[in-house]
Amino acid sequence: MNIIIADHHPVFRRGIRSMMKDHKEFSFKEKIDDGNELISSIELCNPDLLILEVDLPNTRGMATIRELRTHFPDLKVLILSCHPEEMYAVSAIKAGADGYISKTRSLKDIKKSLLSIAKGETYLSEEIKFQLQHSNQKEVLNFKKLSTREVEVLNFLSKGRRNKEIAEALAINEKTVSTYKTRLLKKLKVDNIADLIHQSRLLQIAN
Repeated sequence: MNIIIADHHPVFRRGIRSMMKDHKEFSFKEKIDDGNELISSIELCNPDLLILEVDLPNTRGMATIRELRTHFPDLKVLILSCHPEEMYAVSAIKAGADGYISKTRSLKDIKKSLLSIAKGETYLSEEIKFQLQHSNQKEVLNFKKLSTREVEVLNFLSKGRRNKEIAEALAINEKTVSTYKTRLLKKLKVDNIADLIHQSRLLQIAN
C-alpha cells in the first residue's frame, strides 16, 4: 500500500514512518507540508492512502476532504487532527474520510487506525463509536432491516461507485441498481444520494 503523508510537522511525519517500518506492505512515497501541493502530488504518486492533517496550510478542512473524494474516489483518507475528536470526527466521515484520529492519541492507536483503513474499514475511536451507537438507535435499526443485496449496493455507493460500476461488480443491470437506490432512500428515510452516502458511513460504524 502506497502512502502519502500530508502534515506540516516534520517530527510527526518521521514518527509515523518509523512506527510503521516493520510493516513492509506500507510504502511511504511522498511527504507534503502545504496544501498547494496536495492534488498534484496525489496525481503524480497515485497513492492508496493519504494521511492528511486537517489543518494543513492552504487547505479548507472538510471542503478539502469532499474535493479529494470527488477527484480520487478510490483514495483512502485518514484525517489527523489536534482538535478534539468529538468536534470534527463525525463531520470528517460525512465529508468522505475513511478515518479520523487525534494527534493526542498514542502511537499504538494511530498504528491501529492505519491497519484498520488498510483492510477497508472505517476508523473512529471507541469513544466516538459509543456516542454514535447511542445517538442513532432508530437509524441503526433501519440499517439492520436492509437486505444483503441492499447493503452491498450501499457499500458501493459509500465508496463513490457509479451505477455502471456497481452493476458490473454485482452482475446486475443498471436499472436494477437504480431500483435499489430508490429502496435505500425510502428505507433509510433520506431525500438524496449525498445524504444516503453520509448516513451509510455513519451507520456502518455504529452498527
